[in-house]
Amino acid sequence: MNTSSTLKSQFAIEQQYQRIRKELVGGALSLGAVFFLGTTWYHVIEGWRWIDAAYMTVITLATVGFLEVHELGDRGRLFTITLILLGVVSIGYIVNRFTEALIQGYFQAGIRQQQQQRLMESLSEHYIICGFGRMGRQTALEFKSEGVPFVVSDSDLEPIQFAQQLGYPCLQGDATLDGTLLRLGVERATCIIAALPSDAENLYTVLSAKTLNPAIRAISRASNEEAVQKLQRAGADAVISPYITGGKRMAAAALRPQVMDFVDGILSGSDRTFYMEEFEIDTHNCPHIGESLREARLRSRSGALVLAIRRTNGQLISGPTADSHLLSGDHLICMGTAEQLQRLNQILCPMRTDAPRPPRQG
Repeated sequence: MNTSSTLKSQFAIEQQYQRIRKELVGGALSLGAVFFLGTTWYHVIEGWRWIDAAYMTVITLATVGFLEVHELGDRGRLFTITLILLGVVSIGYIVNRFTEALIQGYFQAGIRQQQQQRLMESLSEHYIICGFGRMGRQTALEFKSEGVPFVVSDSDLEPIQFAQQLGYPCLQGDATLDGTLLRLGVERATCIIAALPSDAENLYTVLSAKTLNPAIRAISRASNEEAVQKLQRAGADAVISPYITGGKRMAAAALRPQVMDFVDGILSGSDRTFYMEEFEIDTHNCPHIGESLREARLRSRSGALVLAIRRTNGQLISGPTADSHLLSGDHLICMGTAEQLQRLNQILCPMRTDAPRPPRQG
């Protein structure tokens, strides 16, 4: 049996696990009802003590062949026969369900399901990739190379099978539904990436995610400019159109090939020498607020280069000079080696425990 067939079998087993569990619970409740009926009959109708009534019911249901606790008349013996038949049916049903679950591996499926649920509950400040098509797979590959915690979601079985083969944490479900997003831990997530096939699905996903977690960063795929505008109005923090972006990059690669090679080399891949990262200037953790770049001496102390500063009002200062000041809420876009950026992180946030993720060396 190949890997795909094995995974399909596993998913089929997991889908049957809930049914078997319900049937086992139903069988146990039926057996409990039969026990209650027998005990009540012997106590109320026959006038026995509760302990005698319960004991008689147990040995009757177990069909162990002990003598009657007290002498029974014809009516009592007819009821005991009925009780035996009910007990045999209930116990036989439970044994049958239990044997099927054991042989078919439903208990193992339940264990896997519980492990998956514990994994989802343990996720925090993670990234959610909705849709595991070509764009979702490439995103997951970059996250994997960066060591970023993430989880994959898709409504179809085949993409989830492929994600499992790659060893990615994944969950099959419709990301446009609140229930699926909650199972993915959207309220604890840092970012959600809507890479679903249709613009409508991405729009619903962004709206749902922003409703459940207004602070989450939402990035979405779009097929055209109209969809880009709608997703931005829906609250998406960034919208990527593969066709628009791809066209621009192809033109840039044709006109400025060396620049594109350099930019690609520092933005993606696990074998990089230089990295680009962004750092937020936090009022409570950064001791250099109000200082100029000359006074803070970020370059001389860390070796990293500050390429740009994004102000809270959206103003972008490209190539800041030594006289550019650091203000609360600024985002610094920096470049350097992994060690240089880690030193810069310590300089900007020496007391912060949840500092930005340092670059991962290949």
